[in-house]
Amino acid sequence: MTAPRRNDDLAEREVDLARWRRAVVALWWIPVAGLVAGAIMGVLFSLRGGTSYKASALVSLGSPVSPGGVVIASFGTNPRAVAKIVSSASAQEVAERAASLRRGALRGKVSVSQVGTATGAGATRATPLISLTVRGSQAKKTEVAANALAGRVVALTTAPYVGTKIATYTQVLNTTNSQLASISVRLAALNKAVKSSNLAPLDQLVLISQVDNAEQRQGNLYDQKATTQQQLAFAKNVESAKVITAARSEKSSAHSRRSSLLIGALIGLIVGAIVAIVADTRVSPS
Repeated sequence: MTAPRRNDDLAEREVDLARWRRAVVALWWIPVAGLVAGAIMGVLFSLRGGTSYKASALVSLGSPVSPGGVVIASFGTNPRAVAKIVSSASAQEVAERAASLRRGALRGKVSVSQVGTATGAGATRATPLISLTVRGSQAKKTEVAANALAGRVVALTTAPYVGTKIATYTQVLNTTNSQLASISVRLAALNKAVKSSNLAPLDQLVLISQVDNAEQRQGNLYDQKATTQQQLAFAKNVESAKVITAARSEKSSAHSRRSSLLIGALIGLIVGAIVAIVADTRVSPS
């Protein structure tokens, strides 16, 4: 007994659809007018949004190593740590002060993303590159805020640990240079004394031995200097977090004009079709 009822329902739906189709075709100008009006409203909406700015800084978190040469895995090399840092109220407050923004102006305006993905056996040794983006309504302030946050990320990740290593290597390098300067003066004096014709053969032999020892010491110090310079360069350029590319503001449309036009036109077309169906129903009820 239910089957005939289903057939009746299907028939009624087909009748309704046919009626609606006839109404839309008969009153075609109403959906068309809705489409045009919707497109215009969409464009106007996109213009109302004005222009916003975005500034992106590229930050390398570095790959710090232990004294034994093993890569250290810590929060400082974790890309998720960057998101936590830049979203914290304290970091944003520092950036807001630097950019002369009101307090809370950066809330919800900061985003981070990892540039590229490392795969394979060497993935865990890859140096994370982070793109830090700030959006705002003022170009210069947006740029300053992004750079301030990037500096905050550097200061709170691998830079403190590697900074201690850099200070140590710098001190060792300065000491080595001082020793080399002292040996150069000593060698000059010894060589001058060796060339003197007033020395006895035995004294001359002793001086030559001292020259050999000083030159050997000088060579060892040059080797030590080269090693320290390499370690210092590695710490500065590879291990430590740093800003690779400073942020620069660029215009970013608040609303896509094309998307707003298409969405507005679609909504206008749907509304126009509904109006046409309702109008046809009132004119010729059935």
